Amino acid sequence: MAVIEKIPAQGLIEKFPGGNIIVAKSQDVFKWAKASSLWPMTFGLACCAIEMMATGAARFDIDRFGAGVFRASPRQCDVMIVAGTICVKMSECVKRLYEQMPQPKYVIAMGNCAVSGGIFYHDTYSVVKGTESLGIKVDVHIPGCPPRPENLLFGIMKLQEKIKKEKDAKR
Repeated sequence: MAVIEKIPAQGLIEKFPGGNIIVAKSQDVFKWAKASSLWPMTFGLACCAIEMMATGAARFDIDRFGAGVFRASPRQCDVMIVAGTICVKMSECVKRLYEQMPQPKYVIAMGNCAVSGGIFYHDTYSVVKGTESLGIKVDVHIPGCPPRPENLLFGIMKLQEKIKKEKDAKR
């Protein structure tokens, strides 16, 4: 009986020793492909957007995680990175863009303002107290004011782990 070893890079796909045969469930292959090709929306609201742009530049190279194809249309995206302060006037636009994204869709709240209202939480009437207060489910929270590009890369890796652990392909 052959012993099956796990390939460390994927974790979901198994390879028979001494051969080129790879055995995997189709569901696991789809999850791996979905996690390896995230298309974020170009959507920066405040100072965190500068750090998001730096993450896409050559120094930090978000492409190596499969998330470097930023799209301007929500109909072509599967990840919304809410980067910065959400003002009350902008809240309807954020909800509309989220609703226009196809399923499965994921949300990363980047920065203290997107997570919980940030420094504006107590004293400002014109700021939404976090992305989840709009009724949008956030998959990954990245705290910081603003968080560094390394933090966004770590958040993308956490989202990829979450996608690979989902129970079914549809969300």
